[in-house]
Amino acid sequence: MTVTGPGGRGAGVRPRVLVIEDDPGIAALVAYQLTKSGYHVETAANGLEGLESLHREPPDLVVLDRMLPRLSGDEVLRSVRSDRSTRGVPILVLTAKREETDRIAGLEMGADDYLTKPFSPRELVLRVDAILRRARGDGVAQAKGGRILKAGSLRVNPGSMRVTFDGEDIRVTPTEFRLLRTFLEHRDRTRSRRELLRETWSAEPEAANRIRPRTIDMHIRRLRAKLGPAGSWIETVRGFGYRFRAPE
Repeated sequence: MTVTGPGGRGAGVRPRVLVIEDDPGIAALVAYQLTKSGYHVETAANGLEGLESLHREPPDLVVLDRMLPRLSGDEVLRSVRSDRSTRGVPILVLTAKREETDRIAGLEMGADDYLTKPFSPRELVLRVDAILRRARGDGVAQAKGGRILKAGSLRVNPGSMRVTFDGEDIRVTPTEFRLLRTFLEHRDRTRSRRELLRETWSAEPEAANRIRPRTIDMHIRRLRAKLGPAGSWIETVRGFGYRFRAPE
């Protein structure tokens, strides 16, 4: 289903949001709030339908329920992050699972943000705004700087958001990419968790202030695993934060 709105975000093409939610009432509420805020909204009632829609035409952002029929939200999330054509699509997980372990699981699978039900419609819109501002911020940085960041055999290309190690592609989420880019831009400098939050979520400082500093630990643990041998270059500075050191 497609919901059109007033285009309240100015001239040009409105950002497209895909809402994958099996509860018709919640799907209608999310679509109404986002449409009223100027987004172009499409909805899917199950995970399989949502994944097909996403691959057919990748949206600017996905609002994803974790508990879905036919294909769970977790399976959708894993599929999106494992596919090179869709792995850069920002994802806001919307779910009734409220425990910290559930939030950690969602973030570890690659979600960009996590909102629990029941939720404030205004907060939902603000979080979508913040995620897309961060994505646009990456676009500005890519347009301004074409240099490739290097550390040993690790290469980070801000222009294409491509990460390679020993010539092999490493699949990272947008949040992981911003975090890795921050490390390479500040090599050998110790950064606190709060500093990393502010730098990684620089387009929306208010959002960074709402996120627990320990969230950084989850992203770094996942990033280290993906980097393989280069993961050890992200050093833990006990009692403070992290530092990136690579062999010369």
